[in-house]
Amino acid sequence: MQKILVSSCLLGTPVRYDGTGQKLVHPQITTWQSQGFIIPLCPEVAGGLSTPRAPAEIRLDKVITNDDEDVTVAFKLGAKRALQLCLSHNIRFALLKESSPSCGRNTIYDGSHRGIKVAGMGLTAALLEQNGIKVFSEEQMPALLKALASC
Repeated sequence: MQKILVSSCLLGTPVRYDGTGQKLVHPQITTWQSQGFIIPLCPEVAGGLSTPRAPAEIRLDKVITNDDEDVTVAFKLGAKRALQLCLSHNIRFALLKESSPSCGRNTIYDGSHRGIKVAGMGLTAALLEQNGIKVFSEEQMPALLKALASC
C-alpha cells in the first residue's frame, strides 16, 4: 500500500478556518491511519495561516478573505508544500476537503462570500493534479478505493 496525502481537517484536526475539524468517518481511514499510510496536511496552515482565520474564497485568480485581505501568497505556499510532501513520499493519491479554496476537488465557493458553490478546484488540488497526483474529495471515497485497488 502506498501513502496517501489527506487533509488534516478530514482526520478531525481543528485546522479549518473556523478552528474546527471535519472528521471523515470511514473504516478505511481508520485502517490506513493504524497502518501508517496517511500523511496529513493542511495546506493553509502549512502556508503560514493561523487557526482560526478569516474565511477565504477564490476570486479572479486570487484568494481573498471576507474582509478583503489577499492571502494568495500563503495559499500558493501551502500548495507548493503539499506538492513537495507528495514528491518526497512518492504519493500518487490525495484525499482533500471539498469546496475549500485550497483543497476543493470539484467545487469551490464563487468568491462572493455568500455561500454559493461553483465548479472549480482549490489551489492545492489543482497543483497536485497538474503534477500527476490524483485528487479525490471526501465525497469520492469509493472512487479513491477503486483507484488504489487498481494499482
